[in-house]
This record gives sequence, structure tokens and C-alpha cells, in this order.
Amino acid sequence: MNTFNSWLLFIIILIPLIGAASLIFIPKEQKNWIQWIATTLGFITMVLSIYAFAAYSHDAGGFQFANSWVWLELPSNPLFGQQAIELNLGIDGISAPMIMLTGIVMFTGILASRSIQESHKEFFVLYFLLISGVFGVFASLDLFFLFFFYELSVLPMYLLIGIWGSSTDFKTFIRTKEYGAMKLMLYLVAGSVLIWISILAIFTESGLGTFSIPALAKVGFDTTFQLIVFPLVTLGFGILAGLWPFHTWSPDGHVAAPTAVSMVHAGVLMKLGAYGIIRVGLFLLPEGAEQWAPVLLGLGTVNVIYGALSALGQRDLKYVIGYSSVSHMGYVLMGIATLNVIGLSGAVLQMFSHGIMTALFFVVVGVIYERTHTRDIEVLEGIAKHMGWVAVLFLIAGLTSLGLPGLSGFVAELLVFIGLFQTYPIAGILGIIGAGITAIYILRLVAKVFFGKLNEKVWNSLLDNKFSKQPDSNYWERASSVVLAITILIVGLFPFPFMEVINTGVNEILASMAGSL
Repeated sequence: MNTFNSWLLFIIILIPLIGAASLIFIPKEQKNWIQWIATTLGFITMVLSIYAFAAYSHDAGGFQFANSWVWLELPSNPLFGQQAIELNLGIDGISAPMIMLTGIVMFTGILASRSIQESHKEFFVLYFLLISGVFGVFASLDLFFLFFFYELSVLPMYLLIGIWGSSTDFKTFIRTKEYGAMKLMLYLVAGSVLIWISILAIFTESGLGTFSIPALAKVGFDTTFQLIVFPLVTLGFGILAGLWPFHTWSPDGHVAAPTAVSMVHAGVLMKLGAYGIIRVGLFLLPEGAEQWAPVLLGLGTVNVIYGALSALGQRDLKYVIGYSSVSHMGYVLMGIATLNVIGLSGAVLQMFSHGIMTALFFVVVGVIYERTHTRDIEVLEGIAKHMGWVAVLFLIAGLTSLGLPGLSGFVAELLVFIGLFQTYPIAGILGIIGAGITAIYILRLVAKVFFGKLNEKVWNSLLDNKFSKQPDSNYWERASSVVLAITILIVGLFPFPFMEVINTGVNEILASMAGSL
């Protein structure tokens, strides 16, 4: 491997940190400079993340672009010997698409955030810190740094939502942005406590004196230990993945967050939870995973049905998407619980597909809210007449959500269903019922909000004066949306290159599990 490739992951993590540091020294009055620096660094990072996925060799498999640096050398211990904490980076067939997902959502989020007016600089500083943490989680092969980057990706969310977010204020329903930010933080910190306890338990039980994930994967942990620690790992990471019944922070967080943060929140952050279950739970604790898989499957099934029914009853556009995310993450959890190649591969592809699709949803809803200052489905009706671009883009995201063939959601859900029918056919039937409910609320939403009868008087009273002549999306919003829509079409029409990479990582994890059982 050449020198550039060995440093690639470090560079991808470092660029957002450089962006955050450099923006601190730019006067806040220079908004154009701040925006262009953020856009340029975001574009470079996206290109590098796509390169990391494209250059990953599915023939070679394993962890690639690997490099490590000793961060802290601990005193020698009679029990563990020489101990060290290393920044150990590398990606396999599961983390490679997640790296690319993060790069795409990051860049499109920057394009969609050009409308932010207050504290422009501070917003992007926190945004870049968050993104650097996300890249770090997907690239870390050391449990200590995986947790470090996990916390770095979660903590900025509180300020990003609490300062730049928006509140929901219906006559019978009020949720402030401060409420959403605090609720999100309390839930995720609770999950972090469980994750950290699990990591320390794995480190101590292994007796190796290292946090290295590849080294820990070779340890045959005691069955009882795995049965105790696996649910802690799954619950800790599962909270971020929207696992029922600990999901309630997620819709409130989605709704309160500004557009770019909603995109990253639903598109990427929730995937950290599912990724943690796979990387730490399945990879290091295979016997625990086998024993607890039916429970994870049951909770994931509740996610699918409950999330879809909840989305059906919402009147706020963002709450519809928020509960839809809970439902779609249920398919990810169900796919993981199958513990077979097809189901787990479908879960990973669903993570990618849902990340892109949800980001597109939130761009569109952000455009609508910025023009009309409402997300109330009972008020918005027939707006396709004045927002044609927005209607088309929302329809693409909606059809992806309900699994239309030719779009990325169809391929992902099909693989999950096949995997389920091979192992848990009843759960597969329930999953398909959930997909049917999804079709109902998506098509009803599209019909009413975009293609209903437009009341011009109501529309004109809603429309912001600065957009009265051109209420449709601007150049930057369209560019952001088109990148996401094209990605959905590419994955839906040409899924094989993606599946080649994903299958490599899934096969290796399942082979490792089989060897440990």
C-alpha cells in the first residue's frame, strides 16, 4: 500500500479538525469566507471518502488503509504486561460505505446550511468537530479511540440543536429546541455510560492489555461474560440507533435540529449505533450475539411497526420523517439479528440507503420551512404548483422510503426480507406489513402536501417576503439535493459494486463468529 493510502483515513479525520481550527481565526463578519472555506474543505473530504470506498479491494478483503500510532504507553503490569493505547485506523467492507456516506452527507449538509445567519462561524466549528468524530468512529480499530470519537460526534449536537434549532409550536403541542437538545443529550450520555462500562469490561477480561479490536476478536471470551456484556453493548449503542423503547429522543431531536444537523443526525449519527452493535457486539462477543439475537429481532420488529404507525399519525413534516427513521432503523436491527450473510448485508446497505434518503428528506423539509415558517401538514397543501423542484425531490425520497424498485431502499429492504425469511419468517411477514404502512403514510403525505388543492390566499400569507418571487429551492439547495438523489439512483440501479464491498466485510465477521462458536 502506498504512503498516501496509509495516511488516507488520518487525513479524512484531520481535515474537519483543521476546518474547525481555521474558522476560529476568521472574523465572524466574513460570512462568505467562512462559507467558502467550509464548502471547500467539505468537498475535499467528500472526494477522499468516495476514494476510500472506491479504492477498497474486495478481493483482498480485511482491514485496509491501515496505520497506527502509539498514543499512550502505560506502565508495565504483572497481569497484562506492557500496555498501550493506539490510534489504530483501518476500514473493512462494512465501514468503507459508512465513510463514504459520512462524506456525502457532510458536504450536502454544508450546501444546505447557507441560510444560517446567526453565529455562522461557531456553527461550522461545531459541525466540523461532529463530523471528525463520526469519521473517527468508522475508522477506529481501537476501542478506546472508537469511544473517544463517539463522544466527539455526540456532544456538539447539544449546542447545535439548542442554539440553531427550531421549536415546534402547535396549539395543542409545544416542543422547544432546548427540550429536544436536552432530551437527546440525556439519552445518549446514558448510552455512553453503558458503552464505556462494556469496553472496560472487555479490556479487563481479555488480559491482553490492549484495546485493539482485531486482537480482542481473537480472544475466546467466557460464555457467561458474553451473555452479560452483549446486552450492555447493544443497549448502549442501540439508544443512538433509535432502539425501541429508548427511541423517543430521536424524533424530538430531528425536529428541533437545523437542516444540516438533522441530515447528519438521521443520516449518519444513528448509523453509529448500528455500526457499534456490529463492530463491538457481533465481532467481539459472538456467543452473546447468538443468544440475544431473538431479543434484538423482537425489538427491531417493534421499531418497524411502531415507527410506521407513529409516522402515520403526525402532523409535523419533520416528525413524520423522525418516526420514519425509527421504523427504517428497525429494518437495520432486524437484518443484524438474522446473523446470516444476506440479512446482515441488507442491514449495512439499509444503513447507507437510509442515510442518503433521510438527508434528502430533511433538505426538502428545510426548504419548505424556510419559505413558509411552518411544517404543519394541515396547513400546507398543493405546494407543488410553486415548488416543483421540491416536490420532485421529496417524491424521490418518499419512493425510496417505501421501497420502489430502481431506488436504493428497494435493494436494501429486499435483502433484509430474504435474510429474515431464511431465519425468522414471522418477523419477515411483520416487516413487510411495516413496509405497507410506510407506503400509506408516504403516499398520503405526498398527495396532500404537494398535489392537493392549493389555497393561494393561505399560501401567500405563509410565504416569506424575501422568497415571494422565487419560493422554490435556490442553487445551493438544489445542488445538495441532486447529489443525494443521484446517489439514491446509482445504488438502486447498480447495487452490485456496493454489495461486493459490503459482502466482504459481512463474510469476515460471520466467519469470525462461526470460528468462535
